[in-house]
Amino acid sequence: MSRSEPTPEGGVGTTPNRLVPRFTPAERWVHRAVAVLMGICLLTAAGLYVGPIAVLIGRRELLKTLHVYAGLALPLPIVFGLLSRAFRADLSRFNRFTPADWSWLRSKDRRSGRVPIGKFNPGQKLNAAFVAGAILVMVGTGIVLGWPDPWPLWVRQGATFVHDWLAAAVVLIVAGHLWFASNDPVARSGLRTGMVPMDWAVREHPAWAREHETGSRAGTVDP
Repeated sequence: MSRSEPTPEGGVGTTPNRLVPRFTPAERWVHRAVAVLMGICLLTAAGLYVGPIAVLIGRRELLKTLHVYAGLALPLPIVFGLLSRAFRADLSRFNRFTPADWSWLRSKDRRSGRVPIGKFNPGQKLNAAFVAGAILVMVGTGIVLGWPDPWPLWVRQGATFVHDWLAAAVVLIVAGHLWFASNDPVARSGLRTGMVPMDWAVREHPAWAREHETGSRAGTVDP
């Protein structure tokens, strides 16, 4: 039998095999759809702008079409995700930096569970903010590059500069995101199944674990 009880310090004691909900199906599909579209954009960009890859693949017009329309579609999963109450609630969590977040950034033992981090740690919040801003800027500059005729030369030049350098930054951020994900199989499982073990939640997101326990006792559990 799996059971959780408050610890004397106000935390949560739990057996390792107890699973708790972290993400709803709607949230997981938003993440997957954005990941697929972003992957298409990055791969087709490599086929368009990296010489050896472009020569190897060829079919430039097809790559260009895929790149343009995958880029235009990038905001759509997020827009549809707004229909989900859980997704909107998580967006509000991303928009708040708490004193615990600043302490977590300064802490050398941030993964010990000592700092009362909520559902998302500061690294995840900063990553989400960057990706959301990058999507908007990349779509805007991509429209200028894809349909250049209405725009003056200085706008096209500026859009090219911003689009290319922001794309390089996106590659680095995505690589870092994948590296961190590769080192946390429980977090990956949470995005795949929507469930995580409570002991992981207590260690990585103790304030969210306590919030979940409070909601469970009150009968108002919300991922």
